[in-house]
Amino acid sequence: MFVLLGLLGVSCWSQQSNTSYTKRVLETSEIDALFSYYSQDGSNAAVTGGEGTEELTDATSSLVLRMPMNANDVLTVDVGLSAYTSASSSNVNPLDGNNLNTSPFDASSGESRKDLLAYINPSYQHSSDDRNSIWSGNLYFSTEYDYFSVGFGGGYTRLFNEKNTEVSVSARVFLDKWNAIYPIELRNGFFDNRITGNGTYNPNFTPFDQETRSSYAFSLGFSQILTKKMQGSIFMDVVSQNGLLSTPFQRVYFGDTEAFFIDDFQLADDVERLPDSRFKLPIGGRLNYYVNDFVVLRSYYRFYWDDWGITSHTASLEIPLKVTERFTLYPTYRFYSQSAADYFYPKEAALSTFTYYTSDYDLSQYDAHQYGLGVQYKDLLANARILTFGLKTIDLRFNKYDRSDGLDAYIITLGTTFIGN
Repeated sequence: MFVLLGLLGVSCWSQQSNTSYTKRVLETSEIDALFSYYSQDGSNAAVTGGEGTEELTDATSSLVLRMPMNANDVLTVDVGLSAYTSASSSNVNPLDGNNLNTSPFDASSGESRKDLLAYINPSYQHSSDDRNSIWSGNLYFSTEYDYFSVGFGGGYTRLFNEKNTEVSVSARVFLDKWNAIYPIELRNGFFDNRITGNGTYNPNFTPFDQETRSSYAFSLGFSQILTKKMQGSIFMDVVSQNGLLSTPFQRVYFGDTEAFFIDDFQLADDVERLPDSRFKLPIGGRLNYYVNDFVVLRSYYRFYWDDWGITSHTASLEIPLKVTERFTLYPTYRFYSQSAADYFYPKEAALSTFTYYTSDYDLSQYDAHQYGLGVQYKDLLANARILTFGLKTIDLRFNKYDRSDGLDAYIITLGTTFIGN
């Protein structure tokens, strides 16, 4: 699983004019309880060389605890679990189940069909007495069956112009380690007397000689209150990755070699081979406009470029509609478009003489639309209580995602915020 990279979040606080008392950055402890459910389907699975089921479900739960350490410092601990069942991942070894006919469009019933990811992300934030400077630092650890990641980073934010202007800078490092899992037919000692094809199946496969990956991200942000009703921000990330950037269990089929099968399942010619370095440059911005007490417009745009040949555009619009004092609706729309990587080839379009190749449709050319609707309940007085914590907000959202290559998905998220005494 790839670890997505982004900006560190910061908030702005006010200071009372009485210099003998400084308002606390966070008055009391808060807990966010988050849950999401994701379900997708498609017919271009990278595990089976760009053709096969992409059926997948993922359930993620996390707790975020924010604790004031003193008037100026806040400790945040984010822990979570993500459990998924993947039809395509099950076909890393399509022979370990009880299927009567082995096919890339059917999931194996073996153990490889599921996995569990666990992570913890503690961070510490310190604000100056005048609340115009904010320092932060964080750590990150995650693990799953074939992957381990550790990360660390820090950031600094400065507010100017009576807190109408904000400049932020941050950096993060991730050091990852694969436990490379290859398709079953490419492992040492593989034999199956059901193989059919012209000749003898003997792929020219070499395991990767390194299983580590390092990622470095540097981020800049600028935010400005433009008018009483308008606020804008721009950001830029510079990301460099090195090491094993290929996914070891994603098959590739060549157009200049013989095809071999077990039932309807084609055996791999090789696995995905990608360069061992990648440079990414996303640049974007946000513009929010307060129409009135009931309507706010939140817009977003991002341009992305990398040295693998991908350029992309992302644009989204969210329109919070305040129905009552406590309920707000959130209709949203997001558009995404990208070009194909230089190394993307559909099934059997790559040749065995090429240096780099992949049939992962996440690196292909496609457009995507995402439609969503959310509802939020907010009680600033937190009258409803669970143990010693008061319920502050409930946020429920539903999104439908459609991609031009046939992949579609549903995402449901539920978030609650509780505050202490």
